[in-house]
Amino acid sequence: MTRTGMPMIALIVLALVVTACGDTPPTGATSDEPAASVAADESTAPASQPPTTPSEGRLAIVQDRGQLICGVNGELPGFSVLNDEGEMEGFDADFCRAVAAAVLGDATAVEFRTLSADQRGPALQTGEVDVLIRNTTWTVSRDTQWGLFAPTTFYDGQAIMARADVGATTFQDLDDATVCVQSGTTTELNLADAESQAGISIDEAVYADIDPTYQAYEEGVCDAVTSDRSQLVARRTEFANPDDHVILDTVLSKEPLGPVAPLGDDEWFQIVKWTVFATIEAEELGITSANVADEAASNTNPVVQRLLGVTPQDADPFESGLGLEADWVVDVISQVGNYGEIYDRNLGPDTPFALERGLNSLWNADPPGLLYAPPYR
Repeated sequence: MTRTGMPMIALIVLALVVTACGDTPPTGATSDEPAASVAADESTAPASQPPTTPSEGRLAIVQDRGQLICGVNGELPGFSVLNDEGEMEGFDADFCRAVAAAVLGDATAVEFRTLSADQRGPALQTGEVDVLIRNTTWTVSRDTQWGLFAPTTFYDGQAIMARADVGATTFQDLDDATVCVQSGTTTELNLADAESQAGISIDEAVYADIDPTYQAYEEGVCDAVTSDRSQLVARRTEFANPDDHVILDTVLSKEPLGPVAPLGDDEWFQIVKWTVFATIEAEELGITSANVADEAASNTNPVVQRLLGVTPQDADPFESGLGLEADWVVDVISQVGNYGEIYDRNLGPDTPFALERGLNSLWNADPPGLLYAPPYR
């Protein structure tokens, strides 16, 4: 290339650069506008927002609704079942009421949503219920996929009930027997594990719901039925001849049962969790539905005062951080009772079930149990 051609090339390149950088867009440049809109949307994406506050979560939803939606079994005497007046009663139902009292100040402000075993997980995952309190076993997969488990309210274990005429006294005696079991439960999985470990062969008769499971067993379709020991005790009381059925001593698994809050709202989970702890702490401190008002008015123990929302003279108010009224525990205990009252009313010695507290006793009882509440401070 000659030297005289170089300036000409330089001029052409310069002209192209000026055209590309000019203010006047080329034809069709209006497509740049949506790009700006996308950028704006990205700047307001949830990932860049501050964490959700309690007032923006389920607490506000429940308070605005004026009612707690609580998922229950609805067919399990002693835990949740309709009584003759059409009211839901039982141990689990009362813990639903305790949460309602804590959040709304009214233990009666509960809609009980009856759920089958298969419906439990989806009801939590979709947010259909605010809390699930339905004899549900705490497991790692449920904890990570269904919801967050609050403190265990009932320590149970899977057992076997067999007709007395079968003659079984141990799990191994059920070799070649037919056992009724409900689907969608840890019970079904545990039975298969126990069968494999014991080296026996069991014919499983699987049913989707609780009533058909026990109906089939009582009608003689199965030689035995398996579930949580507390459930077996409760259902046996409804049989025509309870003494014709024996609950074996064998314990197939650990079954910690308790409330479950939907994933994604830590503040709501804290409320459910500390509602359970408050009932346990109240029992330990001797605070009952009968004396809670007097305790709040006269007890000078700082531990009691903090729990009941009492601020001593010249002291700063205690802030729990739960977003509830200072005296929310008074509402819970006065309207529902402490843990011991809830247990005795539904499962204790004066009920048809007469279940001993056992592991569900306080940590400092004699003999000691597993119930223990962290300090409320």
